[in-house]
Amino acid sequence: MTISETSKDSSTALDGAPEIAYTIPGMAQDAGAQVVKNLQERLIALTDLHLTLKHVHWNVVGPNFIGVHEMLDPQVDSVREMADSVAERISAMGGSPVGTPGHLVAQRSWDDYSIGRAGTIEHLGALDLVYQGVIADYRAAIESVGELDPITEDMLIDHSTDLEQFHWFVRAHLENAGGEVSSSGASSEVQAAKQAGEKRFGE
Repeated sequence: MTISETSKDSSTALDGAPEIAYTIPGMAQDAGAQVVKNLQERLIALTDLHLTLKHVHWNVVGPNFIGVHEMLDPQVDSVREMADSVAERISAMGGSPVGTPGHLVAQRSWDDYSIGRAGTIEHLGALDLVYQGVIADYRAAIESVGELDPITEDMLIDHSTDLEQFHWFVRAHLENAGGEVSSSGASSEVQAAKQAGEKRFGE
């Protein structure tokens, strides 16, 4: 997931970074604004992710239902906590975290998760793609803030550790003994779900 548009409200500077009146002691204000911008993008992605995971939790059916259903709730809780820590870091840096639904929809560069009621393996195929986007953007954010703020960098690294483990949990259901992942190469959630449903490795 990536955020391609900057905030359109009056608190946004021309370069896309928010205008802040102060930031962490010892950090230049413009650097703080850039970090806040990166964190707001992560807040949007995390909020979208925990809602998507809960949607999947409600809509999985079929074989392995209970295992997948119960696997997802701890991920929902953990991702929600990540969003909270990101929002609090924004506030500590002098920014104003925005977590409203309208802002999320206006600022994200991806569409809503597109799978409704479906088999567990189809949802896991689609979630493989979702996690790929979130993790890739997290790594880009880590690189972006690394020289500006090592504290924020450490927080994002901690989040990435958990996100990459959650992705592994998802992919383990899609992988065969030879290391092939059934959703590999898919370019959309629908395609990933279809591939995963057609290639029920291990069955």
